[in-house]
Amino acid sequence: MPGDGRRWATPDTVRAKVRRRWDDGTLLGAFGRGEPFEALEIPLAGPRTAELGERLGEVQDWAAAIEDGSRAGERYTVRYKEVGGRRFGRNRIPSHAVVERFEQAWRLLGAGGQVTEFRAMLAASPDPAVRDWLLRTPVSALSHAGDWSQLLAAYRWLDAARGSDRYLRQIDAPGVDTKFVEGHRPVLAELLGVSRQAGGFLTDLGLRGKPEYVRLRPSRSAAPVPVSELSVRADELDDLEWAVSDAVVVENEITYLTLPVPVGGVLIWGKGFDVARLGRWGALGGAEVHYWGDLDTHGFAILHRLRVHLPHVRSFLMDAETLTAHRERWGRETTPTSATLDRLTPREAAVYDDLVSDRLGERVRLEQERIDWAWAMDRLPYGVDGG
Repeated sequence: MPGDGRRWATPDTVRAKVRRRWDDGTLLGAFGRGEPFEALEIPLAGPRTAELGERLGEVQDWAAAIEDGSRAGERYTVRYKEVGGRRFGRNRIPSHAVVERFEQAWRLLGAGGQVTEFRAMLAASPDPAVRDWLLRTPVSALSHAGDWSQLLAAYRWLDAARGSDRYLRQIDAPGVDTKFVEGHRPVLAELLGVSRQAGGFLTDLGLRGKPEYVRLRPSRSAAPVPVSELSVRADELDDLEWAVSDAVVVENEITYLTLPVPVGGVLIWGKGFDVARLGRWGALGGAEVHYWGDLDTHGFAILHRLRVHLPHVRSFLMDAETLTAHRERWGRETTPTSATLDRLTPREAAVYDDLVSDRLGERVRLEQERIDWAWAMDRLPYGVDGG
């Protein structure tokens, strides 16, 4: 090793340079497309002229290691230059390693087996979209070599089923079931050009997802059928043809089961961010709608999202008075949000800002079910159904 801190190149230096072209997919992509190999000329940092006389033995060992690493040209070709002069004589030492063929690159990287697998994947994939994906992301594609036949079968079934409104459970591709599709959804989404998210994946493909249900407790005087509770598919709510005068949406299930139903109206379990679907129910457009959620940043985010569809929603028990009166019952929010919520009222926005800024304490939250029940009953903003 040079005394001035300079490192002399080694076969690993050459390998690392070529490895970069493998890792970014350049080499394997060009190979798959049948493009000619672009020679890689890698300069070999080596001894200075002044070191030849002082460290001749080390120089000779270094040159021999470079030559041995080429495996007689199977991994790379060594180019030389002459250095020296009258003082030390002329000496021929390596100056460049040149990788001139794909085969040299594969031997240098020990990638022959992976290249064989990639060729087999390409050969099995006449589908244009699949071939394009393989050639764009060849190295990451190799991680799926072991189950490539099932992935292709799943891709072809899903592609043919676009817009069919079928359930994923109806898949009958060879060696494929719903668990396989769910486990390989990210790569299938890339191949199909759709969302990776479970719901978006099915929606983008025009397949039928698991039905979303809304649970609600109607007032006895206003119920469309004589029951104390209904569970209705979200996309069939409008089929009830129900004139709702007053609706209360709550986040916690036990609160939903316990809270009194409004006169002539309905109590609804919002289930957090499912309120976006609930907000599309036409019957709520002309109703008085009240929302009670957790007193934390996400509770206000849910309220904001509900107002996207129902701007007239009014919150209750989500105020500074309720929060400060229950200080001993505060918990800590795990992953608070600091999103801009421009659909809050000034009073709501002030509480939200207190929470976001940790003005009252670090990541403060007051869960709905921890609010004193008598306190809540004294502050209901609606008339209670006595039926």
